[in-house]
Parts: sequence; C-alpha cells; structure tokens
Amino acid sequence: MNTLTVTPDFSPWRQGLKDALPLFGGYIPVAISFGLISIQTGFSVLETILISTFIYAGASQFLFVAMVASGAPLPLVVLMTLLINARHMVYAPNIARYMDSDKRWLPLMHGLTDQVFALALVRLPQLPRAHRMAWYTSLGLLAWFSWIGGTALGAVAGDTLTQRWPLVNEALPFALPALFAVLVAPRCNSILWTTTLVTAAALSMLCKIAGYPNAAIPLAALAGAIVFYAIKAIQPGDNPK
Repeated sequence: MNTLTVTPDFSPWRQGLKDALPLFGGYIPVAISFGLISIQTGFSVLETILISTFIYAGASQFLFVAMVASGAPLPLVVLMTLLINARHMVYAPNIARYMDSDKRWLPLMHGLTDQVFALALVRLPQLPRAHRMAWYTSLGLLAWFSWIGGTALGAVAGDTLTQRWPLVNEALPFALPALFAVLVAPRCNSILWTTTLVTAAALSMLCKIAGYPNAAIPLAALAGAIVFYAIKAIQPGDNPK
C-alpha cells in the first residue's frame, strides 16, 4: 500500500483541500443542474440552497424535489429519501474505524458522500493517526461548500447559463459519471482491481442496454465482489490495498 509523503512541514488541512479538488470540479456542474431543476419545479432559491445544505445527498435531492413537486405524500417522500441513503449505514462504520473513537467525527458524517467515502477509504490508511481528522475535515468541508455553491449558482443563474451556452445543458449529466471515473481509474493498477472494475462496468452497461437499468447497479456490484474475491483466492499474494 502506498503512503503519503509526510514531511516536517506537511499540512493535513492543505492536503485535504488538494485531494478535494477533483470533487470540487465534479460537484459544481451536478449541483448547478440540481439548482436549475429545483427552481423549475417550483422551489424558491432559498429552499433550493437549504435542501443542498441539509439533505446534501445528490440523487436523493433530485428525487426529493420531483416527488414534492408531483404532490407525493410527505411520509413517502421522506421514506424514499431515507431508503436511497441507506448505503451510508455501511459507509460510516468503515470510516469511523480510522478515527479512533474521536467524537468530533460524529457531525462530520453529514459530509460522507459516495465520492468522499471512496477517497477517504483510500487516503486515511495512508495518513498518520494524528493527521486523519484534519485531512477529512478539510476534504469534507470543501466538497460540501462546492455543492452548496454550485446549487446556488444553478438556482440563481442556471437558466441564463443554459440559454447562453446550450451545450452546458448537454454536458451537465456527464459530470458525475466523469468524477467517478477519475476516482476509480487509479485503482486499475493490478489484474485484481482491473478485472473487477471491468466486470462490474461491463455488466452494468449490458443491463442498461437490455432495458433493466434499475438492476444494473446491484447486479454489477454483486458481480464485481464475486470476481474480486474469486481472483483474490486464486492469487493470495495480490494485495488489494
């Protein structure tokens, strides 16, 4: 496992900001898209910004505004939002074990998005224990504020942006997949990880083409896990870390 180079003048706060830059670049376009859609469905600018501030859950926010705009019962809206975010019950324990029971970690769980989790799971084991909280705080805050800022920009000026540059409207949906690709690509450094990721991606695309988009993610995740542990059992010397 590679470790970060820690010099006497190493700053975990600065390193966290540096590592968050890809998230910043990916979150802004998607947040602009959300801000624009939220305004178009009848939410005010303030309501839109508050949704991104307190819910801060990507896909769940799009579902939230769509269901509210369609007149769905509030309990159903809340239930569906919680179900989509149930994966965070798995994320948090995997990150908490690197925080040495530090109570400051509890409020920071609000910033544990998919991308923050993926990056933290790789970086935290590489950092000295004394630097982990500062690094994670820096990373999480920049990601959170970039999402809020992008939402505000979309809510206030989204229509103007898309009318002036129509291609922006076409490019926005690709921002989040591109961000995931940036985070996943460095893991393709061994046969183990390359085969696992290619298998998951290929199966996901096949499900989509076959007309089963809702089954794509769970089936791809299951297939990737099976391939990962099958290859690991055959090649025990291949360290997945």
